[in-house]
Amino acid sequence: MIKIKNKKEVDGIRRSCHLLAQSFQELQPLVKEGNTGIAINAWAENFATKYKATPSFRVHGGFPTAMCISVNHAVIHGIPTDKPFQTGDIVSIDFGLELNGYFSDKAISFIIGESSPSVKELIADTQEALMLGIKAINPENGRIQDIGKAISSFLRPKKYGIVHDFCGHGVGLAVHEDPQIAHDYPSFGPNPRFKDGMVLAIEPMVNLGTAEVYIDKKDKWTVYTQDGSLSAHFEHTIAIMDGKVEILTELP
Repeated sequence: MIKIKNKKEVDGIRRSCHLLAQSFQELQPLVKEGNTGIAINAWAENFATKYKATPSFRVHGGFPTAMCISVNHAVIHGIPTDKPFQTGDIVSIDFGLELNGYFSDKAISFIIGESSPSVKELIADTQEALMLGIKAINPENGRIQDIGKAISSFLRPKKYGIVHDFCGHGVGLAVHEDPQIAHDYPSFGPNPRFKDGMVLAIEPMVNLGTAEVYIDKKDKWTVYTQDGSLSAHFEHTIAIMDGKVEILTELP
């Protein structure tokens, strides 16, 4: 069941999202050669404590750490390690906060130092696909699957693998809510109309190879590309209010 939020709830979610956007702004200099996922995760724990928030993936979602930090062919749900980042690595950071009962979610893929043109294009295209998915939201008469249609229409001609085993979702009063948001098209499941009060996390995961992925059997969390190809991941939390779409995880 989709949870429709009132203005007070959206205001609270917005504050959580703005704090999350601030965290990404502050952590960006830390994502560099020689640093580690464990060090950045420790920074995230301290950031949350400083602002009286909680890392929602760990506290409310059962994930073992504050952040998901996925490197290279890890798509999502990577558990931070002490392996230093190297030039050319793709480091995808997914972080969520709970602030006063309101939840936010955001992800960015970073390149460490210099990389190949194909990797730079993957990062740029995944970010562009996210924005196209958001722009496809028509609060007057659109439907959820319009998001995946816009994303896949942009990415498919470029021969990327659009991950379909994992999807976007509702958010705001919990870490994950309905509806599920596929980033491909045609896609599975219900196709409800957009409504005022919807808060959605849109997060295309895009591979340089095929779309197939698998979950690590040892840690039971990390999702890898089946063919070992590199992957990128970008995510925003958005709200629909008064017939308009607002990206909440951008700083004003």
